[in-house]
Amino acid sequence: MILPGWLWIPATIAAAAAQTARNALQRRLVAELGGVGATLVRFLYGLPASFCLLLAAASLAPAPIEPFAPTLLLWLPLGALAQILATFLLLDLMERRNFAVGVAWSKTEILLIALAGWLLLGDALGPLGWTAVVVASLGVLLLSAKGLGLSRLFGAEARAVAWRGLASGAGFAAAAVAYRASILAAGGPGSFLAVTWALLAAQALQSLVLLAWLTSRDRPVVLAVLRAWRTSLWAGTMGALASAGWFTAFSLAPAASVRTLGLVEMVMALLVSRRLFRERPSGQELVGQALVALAVLLILQAGAG
Repeated sequence: MILPGWLWIPATIAAAAAQTARNALQRRLVAELGGVGATLVRFLYGLPASFCLLLAAASLAPAPIEPFAPTLLLWLPLGALAQILATFLLLDLMERRNFAVGVAWSKTEILLIALAGWLLLGDALGPLGWTAVVVASLGVLLLSAKGLGLSRLFGAEARAVAWRGLASGAGFAAAAVAYRASILAAGGPGSFLAVTWALLAAQALQSLVLLAWLTSRDRPVVLAVLRAWRTSLWAGTMGALASAGWFTAFSLAPAASVRTLGLVEMVMALLVSRRLFRERPSGQELVGQALVALAVLLILQAGAG
């Protein structure tokens, strides 16, 4: 069975909602488990839900796939490693600033995709595209410079936020491209079995990498992750559902369209930040987030023109 083309819209909205819940649950674990431990939670405790989704897909949509297609074997590990790095940096950024700003920074991924296309492939941005670059730069400056005087505008604190935010966005951008390529290689557009296979394979690889890292460097964190299974299981399940939604949407529509609609997550993140964590973003941060969102929309419009 091939999924209908229109399904990418509800899949994206559901993914954004599940991702907001996962980020909120995962953030609560950072203080207890550290950034790498909380990152492991996302993947390790997502495996049961991912496995159940694969079984459901095999029963309900048993279309043939190529689970070990050469293109998948190339792209899937790249996407998995990029997502690990991006998740760790996002959690670290949330701790340094706040929940909503961390999510806003991660949304620079679409802008980074456009810039990489221009730098590496020679894709022309045009006037609208360069306008987006300027708008995004202003938004990034506002997000980085909260509470900093002019003399500290380009100081260590601002630089620490900037490189983490940009690296997080770049990691999520690379992961999105890699996962879309993997799914299409395994089963083509709209193959839910390919979606769930890629999801389970990626999370299994990510869990093994992080477990090996922590076992060799900080074994007590692994034990702490196992002890925190109640909260971790919820966070992992939400993460698996979010990834399933994103993967499904990527199999049906261009990543740019999916990530544009996915900006609804910024609204959800603001509500969570205010109501759950009692974080009150300043006017400067709200303007910065709005400018980043506007820049993303402008660069997508430029690409569609």
